[in-house]
Amino acid sequence: MATNTLAPEQARTARTTDRSTPVGRGGGAARTTPPPPLTHRAPALDGLRTIAILMVILYHLHVPQFEGGFIGVTVFFALSGFLITTLLLGEHRKTGRIRLGNFWLKRLLRLYPALVALVVVGLLLWNWVGDYKGASFGPGEAAFIALTYTGNLFRSFWDTTQGVFAHTWSLSMEEQFYLVWPPVLVLLFLLRTRRRWLIAGLATVVVGCSVVAGLVYRTPNGGATPDVYFSPVLGVVPLATGCLLALLLDDERVRTWAAGLTGHVATWAGIAMLAGVMVWIGDDWAQHAWTFSVVLPLTGVVSAVLIGGLVSVRSPLSAALAWSPVSWFGRRVSYAAYLWHPLVIALLDPFAVGPWGKVWLLGVAVVVAVGAAHAVEVPVEKAQKRFREARRLVAADRAARSHVTT
Repeated sequence: MATNTLAPEQARTARTTDRSTPVGRGGGAARTTPPPPLTHRAPALDGLRTIAILMVILYHLHVPQFEGGFIGVTVFFALSGFLITTLLLGEHRKTGRIRLGNFWLKRLLRLYPALVALVVVGLLLWNWVGDYKGASFGPGEAAFIALTYTGNLFRSFWDTTQGVFAHTWSLSMEEQFYLVWPPVLVLLFLLRTRRRWLIAGLATVVVGCSVVAGLVYRTPNGGATPDVYFSPVLGVVPLATGCLLALLLDDERVRTWAAGLTGHVATWAGIAMLAGVMVWIGDDWAQHAWTFSVVLPLTGVVSAVLIGGLVSVRSPLSAALAWSPVSWFGRRVSYAAYLWHPLVIALLDPFAVGPWGKVWLLGVAVVVAVGAAHAVEVPVEKAQKRFREARRLVAADRAARSHVTT
């Protein structure tokens, strides 16, 4: 997912937005404010993606002190909610509309080819890796569930798993969000919904779903993960929190407020609390209802606070995350790393003995992810770029011919 967003060091003269005005509209006296989110790329968010995926991989490698590394998925969800909502708000601000078909096509071309490649390789290696962490289905059924983005539903409502494709549940959660939230936002634009009511509605969703997650929690057997963890009821909480952040930063007064001391406090408090939650979570996290009704929802809030700080002010942390190697990995490789690391672990974990075994296994996972990104994602992006350029040239040629004719 692209991480274009606010460049905190830049500012422009803009109109102050009344929070009671319809979403995406402004009004009020002229004043200097930071530009809207997604005006420029924020490499710090790419760096945050690097941190999040490393947390997840180290968690799956069972590295000590990373028992809470699974919260990296929560960070990804909050980022997705923020970025997608900000993109949609920016498109509406520029064009006065949101092209849903174009949005869905871009998401599909960005995410689906890499998933198909993973599924094909996973099927070829199924006899060796298919039963990684158990599998309730055969290879064909597991592949179908992964490719139809329904893994979270099967895991949460039917207590099943897809073996080496089990981790695609989070992709399913995001794709379902992409299908539902943009049309809802379009409808709210048509109804000229006031910003404050939309913010209140999203806050209600966050709180309500957190409460429901605690109520439907059932203690799992052994070391299994509770079904509620994969449920859309819980998954929507950090996604909606990210959407809430995007709406807040779409308000010029909030952006001005966040561009000062508040942004620095949010940055450092956010990263400190995120690290604290990860270290504090122990092996028994799945045995407590409050993990799902309190800890994970608050992790989504903490992630949003950190994101808000990173896109609002320049700090030593944002500079470190924006360092080229770190931001490059998040931008170019993080999606491939998430897709491919379970397959690498399933295939090679029996040979990874001791701490150094985990080190070289992590290295192999990174190398495979880099290779997969350049073998699948880069060619697809280049093909899209050539297609867009061809369309532009055709349109320009038609315009020139029309001009000559007239």
